[in-house]
Amino acid sequence: MATPSKTPPGADPKQLERTGSVREIGSQAVWSLSSCKPGFGVDQLRDDNLETYWQSDGSQPHLVNIQFRRKTTVKMLCIYADYKSDESYTPSKISVRVGNNFHNLQEVRQLEMVEPSGWIHISLLDAGNSPIRTFMIQVAVLANHQNGRDTHMRQIKIYTPVEESSIGKFPRCTTVDFMMYRTIR
Repeated sequence: MATPSKTPPGADPKQLERTGSVREIGSQAVWSLSSCKPGFGVDQLRDDNLETYWQSDGSQPHLVNIQFRRKTTVKMLCIYADYKSDESYTPSKISVRVGNNFHNLQEVRQLEMVEPSGWIHISLLDAGNSPIRTFMIQVAVLANHQNGRDTHMRQIKIYTPVEESSIGKFPRCTTVDFMMYRTIR
């Protein structure tokens, strides 16, 4: 059973992205859900708004399926949960599975969360401490606080490591860096 590393409430994993060591790749994937209430689906799970959420509408486990078109290196999964707002809808036990398709998923992490509030960073490393390469990630909500039936998940982000340049050690340039110099001729 892994323990999630939790950032202080309000801390955004995008801060890691600004350092240039990782980048968010959720937009490269196809997302699907085991169930959802109308108006509370994938769009709300991925809209960068912490006030919106996915709400399941069925029996447990509740599943979020994330499929990539090609084998993808994944270093970290970040989930935003807020017990104060969601109470019995807040996940308390989550399983993260990876594989090539639905038929060969293997559990790589299982976490117990006690009244989470903020971003939960889940490291996805193999036995050799390297990022996992996979076609598919499945996040399964196995239990909710107070034995709740349906779940709320506010945001999920997926991060891949940024490769070092093979030509040498050049400073990393972020989008902001490029925008500063875009008008120079």
